[in-house]
Amino acid sequence: MSAYKNIRDLWKKPKENLGEAWKKRLIEIRKEPVIKRLENPTRLDRARSLGYRAKQGFVVVRVRVVKGRRKRPKFAGGRRPKARGRFFSLDKSKQVVAEQKVSKKFPNMEVLNSYWLAKDGKHIWFECILVDPSHGQIKKDKKIRWIAEKQHTKRAERGLTSAGNKSRGLRKK
Repeated sequence: MSAYKNIRDLWKKPKENLGEAWKKRLIEIRKEPVIKRLENPTRLDRARSLGYRAKQGFVVVRVRVVKGRRKRPKFAGGRRPKARGRFFSLDKSKQVVAEQKVSKKFPNMEVLNSYWLAKDGKHIWFECILVDPSHGQIKKDKKIRWIAEKQHTKRAERGLTSAGNKSRGLRKK
């Protein structure tokens, strides 16, 4: 078995395979800010399969999203119709929401892709792979230089990442 396959097998059931180390890691992650830039991806196998390379111009960011449905603001006054609820579901997944949060925080970078990292009773964490389209290493690399072109700006906001395509119904779920 290759090293990446071993890592993938460990991440299939992190609570069972990683045990106490996983619980301690989750406690540390909870204390961190909503969006945190990382030196290396936590799930190296998944990051590399989605396009990450350990070179200049690539950045990995961990982002936290609140679980549950979206809540409308409370009624200010007046008639309260019975049909109108306070909770409703968004038309996009939590992963798309995470990618859009990161894209807003790092406006000079493009979201390449993202993957699930962890969840608890209140939050879900994703790691997003960002690419700096103006970096020289990215412009030289034949595999990734397509992202530096004009039509690939604001990919996360337009739903052009793999999670965004899935949310828009362009790919099978």
